[in-house]
Amino acid sequence: MPALRTIQVTRYVTPLREGGSLPAIVEGDDGFLYALKFRGAGQGVKALIAELIGGEVARALGFKVPELVFAQVDPAFGRTEPDEEIQDLLKASAGLNLALHYLSGAFTFDPVVTKLDAIIASRTVWLDAYLMNVDRTARNTNMLVWQKELWLIDHGAALYFHHAGTAAAEAAAKPFVQVKDHVLLPWAGELESADIFCKQMLTPQLLKETTDLIPEDWLQDPTAAGADRKLYLDFLTQRLQHSNLFVQQAIHARQALL
Repeated sequence: MPALRTIQVTRYVTPLREGGSLPAIVEGDDGFLYALKFRGAGQGVKALIAELIGGEVARALGFKVPELVFAQVDPAFGRTEPDEEIQDLLKASAGLNLALHYLSGAFTFDPVVTKLDAIIASRTVWLDAYLMNVDRTARNTNMLVWQKELWLIDHGAALYFHHAGTAAAEAAAKPFVQVKDHVLLPWAGELESADIFCKQMLTPQLLKETTDLIPEDWLQDPTAAGADRKLYLDFLTQRLQHSNLFVQQAIHARQALL
């Protein structure tokens, strides 16, 4: 797995949407636009760790995910920002943040407009049940259509167990009741085959390489609150061993919908 690039943020362009985390479109020193996730926002670096792991696991499973890059924000960057809330966020986010390559012209996935086959839908449901990603609902699909292809974004709400300080083994063996609200569940008719495929792809070496991407700087941040690479590697490894639990739960939840 290649290392992520690091960019320097040179210009704050515009907020992406309203909300507590206030992600923004920024320009990097490479001339490209990025959707920046701030370490100084709501859930701190734990949301960035979830974004990093979720995005790279999704990529390993063959999904299209915008390129993830580490983004350096200079401590002086927010001084000229007129909006006080944004200025405070920029100041609190000095240092290493995470950004996704901005897909200009992409539009939000709508299951009524864009139909997905059962294999893609099933693998997406499997991914989110595996990562405990609560944020892929009809209200907020966190999927984009760009150049007629499906792209997965926003995995910051995954791995939510780390906010509660739950042990990896305990979290890995938990069901994922929120799967009943997954926007693609009605079309996920190949969950058992998705389970076989995904477990074959997520090798121990790949999972280790993924967790090795977490910057030491984030793990030392006060908002990390005891999180470390071993916590995430143990969770990802042990969660695979319990995949039948969340797959069967998803199958039953789907049957209840049909």
